[in-house]
Amino acid sequence: MPAERAGRLGVGTIGAGRVGAVLATALAGAGHALTGIAAVSEASRERAAAMLPAVPVLPIPDIVERSELVLLAVPETELETLVTGLAEAGVWQPGQLVLHTAARFGTGVLAPAVRAGAIPLAVHPAMSFTGTSIDLARLPGTWFAVTAPAPVLPIGQALVVEMGGEPFVVAEHDRAAYGEAIDTAVSFSTAVVDQASGLLEGIGVPRAGAVLASLVRSTVENALARHDAGPLPEGTSTIDEAGVDRPLGGGE
Repeated sequence: MPAERAGRLGVGTIGAGRVGAVLATALAGAGHALTGIAAVSEASRERAAAMLPAVPVLPIPDIVERSELVLLAVPETELETLVTGLAEAGVWQPGQLVLHTAARFGTGVLAPAVRAGAIPLAVHPAMSFTGTSIDLARLPGTWFAVTAPAPVLPIGQALVVEMGGEPFVVAEHDRAAYGEAIDTAVSFSTAVVDQASGLLEGIGVPRAGAVLASLVRSTVENALARHDAGPLPEGTSTIDEAGVDRPLGGGE
């Protein structure tokens, strides 16, 4: 069963940014064995040391060689080059799961790895990350967009559930629109809060963020509620302890 297979995976993480370190920690908490993490910058190394002190920092080819599941948590602008470069180096392995976390890409960006026999998964958590243990408490209930070939879609869903998230399916051809929605939500929310805080600080209001917190949260919650009616997204499911894929809405 997918959940049983997922429980035995050795997971290697490429990218110790805010997302990679947190998801690797969540997967470890679900019983996965972490084989290594790639951390290039000083900030990434510090984050890896704080979040994953027992996990070795290794070169990328070594991580891929050791892992049954490779988690690619790198910036969107670097993803295609990374996947292609590893394919040209002959690093990808047949049957290996390769999962990226970029919002706007489906599994097409993983084509070079797929041609080498790897199994592609595109899994994006709809959450803003701090890169600290605070995020682990926020993962439960967070929605994850999952895109994958139909035969392996339950594996992606199972991994999300193991991290405490709620999976929903986004078709390959819809990933660009999904990514645009995510970028819009993040950029506009940040811009509005920054502008309003700046205006309050300009008139001498201390702790402008705290002053706006209740207003912003309630306003956003009210706006979200207007778009939260009806059944859950098509393809949303949960994986029970026996590994059975049970639809929650939008399916039979």
